[in-house]
Amino acid sequence: MTVAEQEEGVVTPLKGIRRTAARRMVAAWEAPVFHLTVEVDMTRALGVKQRVENATVTDALLQACARALRAHPAVNAHYGDEAVTTFERVNLGMAVATDAGLVVPVVQGADGLDLAGLAAARRDVTLRAREGRLGMKDVTGGTFTVSNLGMMGIDRFDAILNVPQVAILAVGTTRQRQVWNDGDPAWRPVAELTLTCDHRAIDGATGAGFLTAVREHLESD
Repeated sequence: MTVAEQEEGVVTPLKGIRRTAARRMVAAWEAPVFHLTVEVDMTRALGVKQRVENATVTDALLQACARALRAHPAVNAHYGDEAVTTFERVNLGMAVATDAGLVVPVVQGADGLDLAGLAAARRDVTLRAREGRLGMKDVTGGTFTVSNLGMMGIDRFDAILNVPQVAILAVGTTRQRQVWNDGDPAWRPVAELTLTCDHRAIDGATGAGFLTAVREHLESD
C-alpha cells in the first residue's frame, strides 16, 4: 500500500491568481532561455534609507531597472507567437512570497515615479499581496519582473520567466567581498544579479547592455 493510499492529504484547488501563475510557469519552460550574471557594488544602494525615508534596497533595484528599461526597450517587451511587442511604459512586477504561494503584483508606470513614489507603490502592493487583497488587475500588464531573494540569504539563482515577458532579474544577497580598488584590496558589499532572457526576443548583447545599465544605475545613482 502506498503512502497516498494510507493517508488522506489536504487538497488545495488551484484557482484565481495562483492558477494563472501555475499556467505561466509551465509556459515558461517552453522558452529557450539564457542567463547573464554581474556582480554589483551595493554601497550606494544600501544607503537608500538615508536618502529617502521608508525606501529599501528593493526600491533602489526597481528604480535602476525602470531607468535601464527606458534605455533598452527591447527588454521591456512581450513575446507572442507572431510578434514581439515592446512597450514605452514600464510596469514592474515584483515576486512576493505569501501564505497562498508566490504572486507577482505590478507597479504600473514605474518609470514615471521617483524613488519615494516607487517605495510607496511597492509597500502598497506588497501589503495587499500578503493580505490576499490583490485583484487580477494588480497582477496583469507587467512588462518586466524583479525577484529578490537577497533577504533570505540566497547568493545567486536563476529566475523563471514570467511569460509573456521576455526577461526577469534575479537578485541575490549582499555580502562583504574583497575587491581591487585602484590597485589596492578593499572590502565592498557585493550582490550578484542574474538576468534570465528569452532568446526568441533578446540576444546576448541586448541582455548584456541592459544588465550593465542596471549595475551602473545602482552604483552611481
